[in-house]
Amino acid sequence: MWQDMGGRSGQPAMLAAIGVITALLCGLSAMAPVRADELPNERVLPLVIADKAVHAALESCKKDGYRVSVSVVDRAGVLRAMGRGDGAGPHTVDSSRKKAYTAASIRRPTTELADLINKMPTLQALRDMNNEILILGGGLPIEIAGEVVGGIGVGGAPGAHLDDHCAQEGLDAIGAAPKKVPTTK
Repeated sequence: MWQDMGGRSGQPAMLAAIGVITALLCGLSAMAPVRADELPNERVLPLVIADKAVHAALESCKKDGYRVSVSVVDRAGVLRAMGRGDGAGPHTVDSSRKKAYTAASIRRPTTELADLINKMPTLQALRDMNNEILILGGGLPIEIAGEVVGGIGVGGAPGAHLDDHCAQEGLDAIGAAPKKVPTTK
């Protein structure tokens, strides 16, 4: 009844077959579905809220006469919303996105990071972690209910402290936790 590959029958062939079946069953049990309560829960930054933050930051800078771009990213640094104000330079698109990415990824205001690097030159390597990092004022993490859900970045105002101010206006508009930013000018 049981034969191995060489055409021999007997107990060794049967034991080999039982071993294969056992291995398959163990492998299938290892692929058991994960229960929903075992998955981590993460808050998601809805598009409508990201748009609201972008609009508020753009309006704040426009009111003060600054031509900027504003970007909002989710917790993974993926762009959720972006606006380029009338007359804003093309470079402001990338700078606002990278500031938002940096703030979300490192979970700190980018002005704070820039100041930290100036005080501790050994941290210069932070600038080179990847091509998306931009350590220049104007990026703030978006924290809602104690959880960082994204970042907002503003680029184009004539000074990082002004970019920070407009970004904070975006946070205020969506009820995110305010970020204390060093007042370097």
